[in-house]
Parts: sequence; C-alpha cells; structure tokens
Amino acid sequence: MTNKNTENENIRNKNIISYEDIRSNKEIQTYINSADKILGISGYTKHDLGHVGKVAETAAYILRELGYEGREIELAKIAGFMHDIGNMINRHEHAQTGAVLAFKILKDIGMDPEEIFMVTSAIGNHDEGTGQPVSNISSALILADKVDVRRSRVRNSDFATFDIHDRVNYAVEKADVYVNKDEKSIQLNLTIDTKICSLMEYFEIFLNRMMLCRKATEFLNTRFELVMNNTKVL
Repeated sequence: MTNKNTENENIRNKNIISYEDIRSNKEIQTYINSADKILGISGYTKHDLGHVGKVAETAAYILRELGYEGREIELAKIAGFMHDIGNMINRHEHAQTGAVLAFKILKDIGMDPEEIFMVTSAIGNHDEGTGQPVSNISSALILADKVDVRRSRVRNSDFATFDIHDRVNYAVEKADVYVNKDEKSIQLNLTIDTKICSLMEYFEIFLNRMMLCRKATEFLNTRFELVMNNTKVL
C-alpha cells in the first residue's frame, strides 16, 4: 500500500515545475539573452538575466511578506523570470508575445494547464501600455518589474550622449522595496542624484508605470507609496 501511495504521489507531482527548473533551462536563458541583445541595438537599458532574476526575487518577496502561499510565490518567480522573452521578437507588444512564447515552453515541459494560465496571464499583463493587474501573481510581477530602476542597467558608457531614459536610470543611486503587511503598504524608496536627473524627469518617464503600480497594490489590498530622496511624493 505504501508503494502504491508513493507511486500515486509521484504521478500527482509529475507536472510540478519549479523556479529552479525554469531558471536553469538553457532554452529560456537563450531567449532572454537574445532579447537583451536586440534591445541593446536599440539603446534600451539592460533586460538581461540580472534583470529578470531580480524581478523574480522581488515578486516573491512581495507575496511572501503579504502572507501568500508557497506555490503562488513560486509561480510569481517563474513569471518574473520569463516576463521579457517577448523582446526577442519585438519590443512592441512584447508582453503579449512573451505570454504566447511562455505558453508553448511551459506546455512542452509539462506544466499543469491551470498554472500555465496563471503565469502567462501575468506575463501578458505586465506592460504599462496594455496591461492591468489580473491576479496576485500579475500584481507582484508588475510591481517587481517597474521598481527595478538602477544605474547598473544603463548600457551607454558615454554620459555626454545619454538620453532621458539613460539619465533617469543612471541617476538612481538606490532603489529599495519595502512591504509593510500591518500598514498594508508597498513602498518604493528611491535615492536620486538630482544633478543628473530632476525629479520631474523621473515622473516624465515613469508616471504611467507608477500608476500601474498603484493599481497592482490595490489589487493586493494594499497602497503604493513612492518616496524620493526621503520625501513621500505618492
């Protein structure tokens, strides 16, 4: 009886795909690296393995601190790691393209259909131009992606040729995310060198992203707070 129960358990667990399975998948790594190369040609900031890994961990942190369960956290990490693969085709509508690509990959490796839905719907809704929070996983992905603003993502080494996107990202000396479950808040705390970029320029580039972050926190029954140079602005 014990052997039979073990066999049944193995069958039930056969399609449990872990974050580590995704993170170490050579095909997925290739797509992420290829997408980043294409964005580099167009002058975009880095969307490399470092970015998607950070997004995965931040999404997990947000849900964990808010008390969500383990598998939901794992799926948020998977969505975070895969969210930008659509860039290997085109930056335009990359969220939707990435969702379709992720669907095929996850189906081929045997992920449960319900979990494929949860991951791909999050990926397809993470962009501020077309997306909206549709689940806890989606909301965590939106927040984790939009708060990854940092100097090390800037490719351009010639400060004299920086455009506004380069300046805004390069000006961010520190970006920390804090979740306060008791106060039901998620705070992005930025330290910005205003000699490089004014606070107004930050809003010019990121206002739509911050508004989507607000919607994502509302979906999670929290509120979004933006603190810039020790001053609360949202």
